[in-house]
Amino acid sequence: MYAVVESGGKQYRVEKGTVLVVDRLKAEQGDKVALKPVMFKDKEVIVDAKGLEKIKIEATVTEHLRGDKIKVFKYKPKKGYSRRAGHRAELTKLEVTSLGGGAKKAAPKKAAADKAEEKPKAEAKAETAEKKAPAKKPAAKKPAAKAETKTETKAAAKKPAAKKPAAKKPAAKKEDTDGA
Repeated sequence: MYAVVESGGKQYRVEKGTVLVVDRLKAEQGDKVALKPVMFKDKEVIVDAKGLEKIKIEATVTEHLRGDKIKVFKYKPKKGYSRRAGHRAELTKLEVTSLGGGAKKAAPKKAAADKAEEKPKAEAKAETAEKKAPAKKPAAKKPAAKAETKTETKAAAKKPAAKKPAAKKPAAKKEDTDGA
């Protein structure tokens, strides 16, 4: 049984007891963290959203640490340009404690007496909600705009389109009259 979980935009394959290092989480050391499943495989593979909602994957924060320093050096020859920079990632180490939830048995059904008690409670809640929220009045209707008469629409349809200005003709070329 294993799962693929997402944390910090990255995906990790985990099993029960797996130790993984992820981007820093806002949790104290020793806290339990719920991880978002992307895929779960037990007897069958579950990848649909409805099936994954039932799956619960918990991990315990074992420690917060910093990753190795990454050195960045930019250089352009003969230009007098060089830049140095460094980066250390803030990380959290997790240990997966529980994996599953999809294969568990359904909760036992309640007795008929319990169901009978629930119905009046639900009705009472609905009544109190109705009392608190006053009924909304329907919006006032706006008067309809006047329909245009047939003569107005015909006049608008027969209106000629605006004329474009005439294109200018190129000037006639002058010929040389040197007499030669």
